[in-house]
Amino acid sequence: MGNTLGLAPMGTLPRRSPRREEPLPNPGSFDELHRLCKDVFPAQMEGVKLVVNKVLSSHFQVAHTIHMSALGLPGYHLHAAYAGDWQLSPTEVFPTVVGDMDSSGSLNAQVLLLLAERLRAKAVFQTQQAKFLTWQFDGEYRGDDYTATLTLGNPDLIGESVIMVAHFLQSLTHRLVLGGELVYHRRPGEEGAILTLAGKYSAVHWVATLNVGSGGAHASYYHKANEQVQVGVEFEANTRLQDTTFSFGYHLTLPQANMVFRGLVDSNWCVGAVLEKKMPPLPVTLALGAFLNHWRNRFHCGFSITVG
Repeated sequence: MGNTLGLAPMGTLPRRSPRREEPLPNPGSFDELHRLCKDVFPAQMEGVKLVVNKVLSSHFQVAHTIHMSALGLPGYHLHAAYAGDWQLSPTEVFPTVVGDMDSSGSLNAQVLLLLAERLRAKAVFQTQQAKFLTWQFDGEYRGDDYTATLTLGNPDLIGESVIMVAHFLQSLTHRLVLGGELVYHRRPGEEGAILTLAGKYSAVHWVATLNVGSGGAHASYYHKANEQVQVGVEFEANTRLQDTTFSFGYHLTLPQANMVFRGLVDSNWCVGAVLEKKMPPLPVTLALGAFLNHWRNRFHCGFSITVG
């Protein structure tokens, strides 16, 4: 007798389950399209600044800032922040109330609320002493693969003036995001709108973003070479001012030395750099920055100490 081969009927062969496609991610907020590139560039520094941070509880913290500069009078700022119990991500906690008041009595404040699982609201107020300068209200809805935002700036029913901004972003693939911005302003004797289209492509180690509209263009490119080196390139063109700017920035992290170095150079003949140094085990961070404009022959430098 030979070996008997048992063949299963065709109907009983195991079938391959169809491949399930991963859902598209949420594209985030329109204001954060260029955030990765902007974080590479150093922040402007001038004069001497002392910042003392104090955490009072798991929900409340305050900060005291003293700034002395040769360009103006010395100033003091009191910063207070409250964070609620609802934490959606490491950087998102609701409700959140943030306020900053200087020695002249001017106030900047914002309130962030989570009205529903996908609906967020934000209110921003800015005063100059006893006079209101800005009041702004935002509503943002985050779907599975899109984000829609509506902003009302300085609405005045009596004066018949308002600024409305609408944003929409849609994830077409896991790497490509497209959207747009519509800005509408109205006041007595003047009315207009500006449309801007936006696109963002995210690869493994780089991100390219482009905004193009009737008011100009803004393009950025971010590249992460490794865990220590990041670079960013920005191009901005303003059709109303007939001005274009090209900037290159880099971010260097030295973890063994607890140091971070940021630098920039742009088409306006400006160069600048900021060096940050942490001093463990003390909760102290030192920062030293210098910026030079060769075209206007201007130089300014700054030094800051952050405690806490």
